[in-house]
Amino acid sequence: MIKRAFCLAVVLSLAVSGSLHAQKYQIFSTTLKNGLDVIVVQNHAVPLVTVEINVKNGAYTESPEYDGLSHLYEHMFFKANKTIPNQERYLERLRELGAVWNGTTADERVNYFFTVPKDSLVPAMNFMFDAITGPLFSQEELVKERPVVTGEYDRAESSPFFILNRAVDQKVWWKYYSYKNVIGDRQVILTATTEKMQTIQNRFYIPNNSALMLAGDITPEEGFTLAEKYFSKWQKGPDPFKTFKTPEHPPIQKTETVVVEKPVNAVTISIKWHGPSVSKDPQATYAADVLSFIVAQQTSKFHKALVESGLAYAVSLQYQTLNHNGPVNLFAQTSAKNYDACTKAIFDELTKMTADDYFTDEQLENAKNILAINEQYGRERASQFVHTAGYWWAVAGLDYYLDYIDNLHKVSRKDIKRYLTTYVIGKPHIMGVLASTEQRKQIGL
Repeated sequence: MIKRAFCLAVVLSLAVSGSLHAQKYQIFSTTLKNGLDVIVVQNHAVPLVTVEINVKNGAYTESPEYDGLSHLYEHMFFKANKTIPNQERYLERLRELGAVWNGTTADERVNYFFTVPKDSLVPAMNFMFDAITGPLFSQEELVKERPVVTGEYDRAESSPFFILNRAVDQKVWWKYYSYKNVIGDRQVILTATTEKMQTIQNRFYIPNNSALMLAGDITPEEGFTLAEKYFSKWQKGPDPFKTFKTPEHPPIQKTETVVVEKPVNAVTISIKWHGPSVSKDPQATYAADVLSFIVAQQTSKFHKALVESGLAYAVSLQYQTLNHNGPVNLFAQTSAKNYDACTKAIFDELTKMTADDYFTDEQLENAKNILAINEQYGRERASQFVHTAGYWWAVAGLDYYLDYIDNLHKVSRKDIKRYLTTYVIGKPHIMGVLASTEQRKQIGL
């Protein structure tokens, strides 16, 4: 999962004209008449171009009867369509293009991409258009693909950490769990029909709910011309989020502890809160990222109080930026002997984080600067950078993405305190505990 992206010296143009140059990368955008956003990331370092489609789809669009079908749709994307007769020919054509390809499904974004040599760009554009607009979803191929998807489910369930996370999430998102369950429901996947897949396509796979990303050895003029040629005929549809609205997750009703008993060596603690939604409280998302970085450092008071002290083997505090209640998650591993002292220390440290001397001015500034530097390294490959840009287009919008560094540098102690007191300290939460039978007896849960 992509966590946080930053933009240093990257400028987005609102049209072909008026584009501004950046130090190394250039991002340009336009919108076709059918509503398709077209975004070009120009980087001529190597003669490769990534063609990627991002769609505002994923777990957050799934009512219980569709739970997991965004993920199944991702698998079916690489199958037969109105032009390609079967999966074998589909994969053969990708090899002919010299493509590297994949797709991902997340909470609030689904994407598909092909990275090809520059001389394969034109046929790759045509290939992507056919794949995104004409999937067949034959019942025979659906039946064949179900075990592949449920196989991922089986592998996930073999991990006790997956079981712990699911148990916590079912309490955190207690009313609308399916809208947070990316992997989906096994029975829904096993009974998926062609009709259901076509319903997803008709609702969400429309140009005015999608972005075409072109990244690498390409100019904006080339990109916009190709987009117009191949994608302007994609038929616009009604705004899916006016008819099929993602429900508001109600607050956690009360603080609870859930225990998962598995044969593990260490006791694992996972504590989750409802965090900020980026569209409602973007300022808190910047503060959350800075705080998470500060407390992750071995020099932080948080690390010293919990890990250096010997109370915990490891500890982290993370926030996932989402448009619909990004979760705040505190993860720790300890021993049964230290469980009580460790949990007490965790909540003590959270309260202490609002104090003016919990971190120094130097730690605060270093967090902002190092986060920015890390992101710059992450943008060295256009074929990777485009996935990040596509994620932020879907979840928060490119304005948020491009303004991120400026807003990051504005984060103050007051902002961090507000984030903590609004979403974490004293707020209802769910604490999950993963322990063996013997450890559970020792803990007394």
